[in-house]
Amino acid sequence: MGKNNCRWTDARHIQIENTAEALHDWVLKLIEEFGARGNIYVATEKARGALLYTLMQYPQLTLFPLNSKATGKLREALRAGGAKNDRWDCRLQAELVKHFHHLLPVWRPDDVLTRKLAALCEGRRKAVNTRTRLGQEIKAQLKASFPFALELLEGDCQSLLAADFLSKWPDLPSLQRAGAATIRRFFYARNSRRMDRIELLLVKLKTTKPLTTDEAVIIPTALVLRTLAAQLRALLPFLAEYDKVLRSTFDQHPDAELFRSVPGAGEVMAPRLLTAFGADRARFANAEAVSTFSGIAPVTKSSGKSLSHHLRYACAKFLRQSFHEFARASIPHSAWAKAFYDSQRARNKGHHTAVRALAYKWIRILYACWKSRTPYNESRYLQSLKNRLAPIS
Repeated sequence: MGKNNCRWTDARHIQIENTAEALHDWVLKLIEEFGARGNIYVATEKARGALLYTLMQYPQLTLFPLNSKATGKLREALRAGGAKNDRWDCRLQAELVKHFHHLLPVWRPDDVLTRKLAALCEGRRKAVNTRTRLGQEIKAQLKASFPFALELLEGDCQSLLAADFLSKWPDLPSLQRAGAATIRRFFYARNSRRMDRIELLLVKLKTTKPLTTDEAVIIPTALVLRTLAAQLRALLPFLAEYDKVLRSTFDQHPDAELFRSVPGAGEVMAPRLLTAFGADRARFANAEAVSTFSGIAPVTKSSGKSLSHHLRYACAKFLRQSFHEFARASIPHSAWAKAFYDSQRARNKGHHTAVRALAYKWIRILYACWKSRTPYNESRYLQSLKNRLAPIS
């Protein structure tokens, strides 16, 4: 690394301790040795994380996050066997930056507010995924050992109600011992909206038989359910805290109203769309760059007369997920989005293919709004289609 005319023989391998102090000392030595020649080019294999956030503090460094797959391809081309070797990879990355820095994207961090919002969005998504996983595990356990609880909970295994219920009664015998009056008070205290249904099930409870009386099944399963319920109960308040902090942070962002104007975005998807584009208007040259970076645009392969398309796997997967989920959510809220989705389905496109096509179209629209800092206006967009005699599909 370094903006200088180094040769392979000039390469030095230095192992740095995994501490902030050691990294700081290493950067100072780089600046002392090479800083007079201009900015120092640094190649990394990560486009985010503590290392980049530390290095970005030094204005003398220009950071180039390199795709590890690109390094691997180059290694295979230049070295027999292509076996991974960290030292060799470092040299390859240094040479890539030295000779092709004018073609490589420079890492430009977004502003603090946008990066904070992005971290909150991803953190919330991980918490939601954890809630979903816990709910699925609870449901699987109940199906196998305590299906009557699923009826009482109406299949909802991700709520605080479910966590409280299973903490008290993780098996049928304990529920039957509690009695109808205790169970009724439990649901009343939690404002259950289906007390008529609960009353019918309480009558059924008296004659319900357990799937098994084998203690080797009942006792371990009950413990598993109580463990999962405890994890779910601990998680849910933090999800609420995520929503509160996310909403407060999003409200402070100058682009908040722009993304709130998008139909179907709502309080969850609007911040995710904002962080997908970022605050830096120079980040993406055009809408196609957004589609490619997020993985919404497919990969096209051509060889001779053969032409094929497939899903782009090397991409920012959270962004792809964000655009895909937003496109799906927009269908009931946008007339043209629904018409476009229906037209894709009418052409025998699968659901996910149709949603990706809609996401691709939305990216073009949102890019124009983002670039011009103009909130989305559905009426204006439909009128522009009419003026250009352009079909919705």
